Amino acid sequence: MTRFHNKSVLVTGGSSGIGLAAAKAFAAEGARVVVTGRDAAALEEARSALGPNAIAIRNDAGSVAAARELAEAIGSANIKLDAVFINAGAAKFAPLTDVDEALWDLSFNTNVKGAYFQIQALLPLLNPGASIVINGSINAHIGMPGSSVYAASKAALISLAKTLSSELLPRGVRVNVVSPGPVQTPLYGKLGMDAATLEATAAQILKQIPLGRFGTPEEIATTVLHLSSPESAFIVGTEIIADGGMSQL
Repeated sequence: MTRFHNKSVLVTGGSSGIGLAAAKAFAAEGARVVVTGRDAAALEEARSALGPNAIAIRNDAGSVAAARELAEAIGSANIKLDAVFINAGAAKFAPLTDVDEALWDLSFNTNVKGAYFQIQALLPLLNPGASIVINGSINAHIGMPGSSVYAASKAALISLAKTLSSELLPRGVRVNVVSPGPVQTPLYGKLGMDAATLEATAAQILKQIPLGRFGTPEEIATTVLHLSSPESAFIVGTEIIADGGMSQL
């Protein structure tokens, strides 16, 4: 399929996991893809995998200044965007008694403040009919122990998407959310847990998924592309949950 032929797409946090899977899926359907990330080596690998038309920009998703710099870089390249996947995020889990201000600030600066001001900075670059998809999480809904800060940041994102969808619709811009359940990505190695705790947590989570497995980045990317394409033109301000049935228990 070539749903994104002659279209330009931005994927933040596009050098690994769900972001990279989405970027590859966009590129496979003809899009010129811009990806961001903080790891220069991973970004270069992603750019190479995405083909000669791809652009990789090192960027800190938690910085308002960086959000504006990214918009300026895209604008300087004379790129107008048809779709944006706000995917970059931070996931650190800890029980309430262990949460400190640094963990709170990392989560909210990256997941909420950075995302909000990135969308604001990109507004002049969005073509009429453009779609913004925000990466949420089922943690905003299920009350998982140890996820209070992360879940709160994702709940804030989902709320923002509903408001921004109304505010931006007169511009011809749609905003929606995809909220993944447990997905096997490198993110699970960055939760701030030691190996034994991580393994035990993953085993416990697996028991709560009716499908009996973790999702794949490619499965989430499919939903991102659907929400980004004209075929979903009647979907506005909606959250699609892709969690293998976990949140239905």
